[in-house]
Amino acid sequence: MASSATFRFDNSFARELQGFYVPWRPDAVPAPRLLFLNDSLAAELDLDVTALDGHAGAATFAGNALPDGAEPLAQAYAGHQFGGFSPQLGDGRALLLGEVIDRHGRRRDIAFKGSGRTPFARGGDGKAAVGPMLREVLLGEAMHALGIPTTRALAVAATGEPVNREQTLPGAVLTRVAASHIRVGTFEYFAARGDVQRVRRLAEYSIARHDPALGSAAQPFLALLQSVAERQAALIANWMNVGFIHGVMNTDNMAISGETIDYGPCAFMEAYDPATVFSSIDHGGRYAFGQQPEIACWNLARLAEALLPLLADDVEQAVAMATEVVATFPVQYRGHLLRGQCAKLGLRHGEAVDDSGDAALAEDWLALLQAERVDFTLGWRRLADVAAGDESPLRALFADARAPDEWLARWRVRCASEDGSAPAGAATAGMARAEAMRSVNPSVIPRNHRVEEALAAASDEDDLVPFRRLLDALTRPFEELPELAQYAEPAPSEVTACYRTFCGT
Repeated sequence: MASSATFRFDNSFARELQGFYVPWRPDAVPAPRLLFLNDSLAAELDLDVTALDGHAGAATFAGNALPDGAEPLAQAYAGHQFGGFSPQLGDGRALLLGEVIDRHGRRRDIAFKGSGRTPFARGGDGKAAVGPMLREVLLGEAMHALGIPTTRALAVAATGEPVNREQTLPGAVLTRVAASHIRVGTFEYFAARGDVQRVRRLAEYSIARHDPALGSAAQPFLALLQSVAERQAALIANWMNVGFIHGVMNTDNMAISGETIDYGPCAFMEAYDPATVFSSIDHGGRYAFGQQPEIACWNLARLAEALLPLLADDVEQAVAMATEVVATFPVQYRGHLLRGQCAKLGLRHGEAVDDSGDAALAEDWLALLQAERVDFTLGWRRLADVAAGDESPLRALFADARAPDEWLARWRVRCASEDGSAPAGAATAGMARAEAMRSVNPSVIPRNHRVEEALAAASDEDDLVPFRRLLDALTRPFEELPELAQYAEPAPSEVTACYRTFCGT
C-alpha cells in the first residue's frame, strides 16, 4: 500500500551497494496510531507535516503504507559485541527505507526500527515496544539540543499488537533519521569474509557520502580512517562533558558519520563516578562511563584492521599507517575534551597558561566532584553561579561546604589571568563568564527517574502527557526556569543506586 506522504527519495545505498543488503518489507500491523511526530525535523527534511499527521501518518510510520520511492532493505553488518566477534548481525528488526536530501543539502537516511523480522533477525521477533522507542526520542532530542551529533527520531507509531519481553508490552515502530547507518561493523562484515573488493566499494561510497573532499587525496582510504577518528574523538569528548553513558559501545553501534546511534541501555550519570554503569548486560563494566574513550579507540582499531588491504600493498606498511592513526586518537580525544572543559569552566582555551595547567584544573575539579559525590550536571551548572558572585548554590551540593575552597581559589586565579585587575572589569567579566558557562553547562538533562516516569505512563497507562512535558524540557537544556525545576533535580540516591537500563530487545 502506497502512502500519501511525499518523501523525495534518492536511494544511493540501494543503487550503488547491491550485495550489501537484503530487500525486505516491514510487517503490516493491526492498529497503527501515531504517538509522536517530530514537526521541526519533518520540516528540516522538507516533508509536508499535514500529510504525515493523523491516520495517514500512522499508516506510514507503522509500515503499513510505504511512501512512494521507498526501497526498504535490511543492511548487512558484523560487530564486536562486548569484545567478542559476531560475523553476521545485520538489521534484525530495522529497515532502511531510503534517503532524502534535506533543506540544507544533506543526505539523510530514513529508517524503521521495530518493523518486524528480517533475514538477519537471529531468532528475535523483530519488534519493538513503546517504552524503548520513546526513550530513543527523549535521548536523541536531548543530545540534539545539547549540540551533540546524533541520530534523531522522526516519528513513533504504536502498532496495536503486543510485544513479549519480561512482560507483555505495547508494540511500536520508530522512524529514525541518520547521516547514514554505515557502521564499523559494516566494514567488518566484508573484511571477515576476505571480500576486499566490497570493503573497497564501501570505503569509496563512504568517502563520497561523508568526506567527498577526500576523494582526491593521495591516500583516500587512510584519510577516511583519519576523518572517522577525528569525528569519534569529538563525539566521545562531547559525551564525557555531559555525563552520557552509551551503555553498549559495540562496533556495530559505532557510526562512521560520528553521530550517536542506537540508544539502548543508555543513561546520564548523576553523582560523578567514572566507574558508573547502568546497563543490565554490562556485568564487567566494559562500557562504564570512564571507559568510553578507550573503547572508542578499540573500536577504531577494528575499523583500521578492516581497511588494512586498502592502505598499502605491503602489510607491514599498512599496519604502520593504521597504527599511527589509532595511536593518535587519545591525543585527539584529549584535545576535544579539554576544549569542552575549558568552555565549561568559563575559560578561553589555551590563553594565559599552558594546556597542562588547564587540564590539571579540570581533572582536579572532577576529582573533587567524585570525592564528594556531587551531581555532575549540577556541579558544573552551579559553578556558573560562583562566576556571577553567588557561591551558596555550589556549596550546598557538597557534604562539606568548605571542600571546594582550595580548588575555587586556583580557578579564580586562572579566571583573573583573563579578566584584568580592575575590580569593575573583573565584575563585568564575571557576569559575562557566568553567561557563557550557562550556555554550555545544561540545567536540564534526561534524569533517569524522570525518563522512567514518562515511559511508564506512556506504556502502562497510554498517557503521553508526562512524555511530552519532559520532551519539551529536554529541548531547552540551558534554560533555568521555575517550570523546568522538577526536571533539573537529581533522583534520590537510593533510586540511583539500584537503577538499571535495558536494551529493549
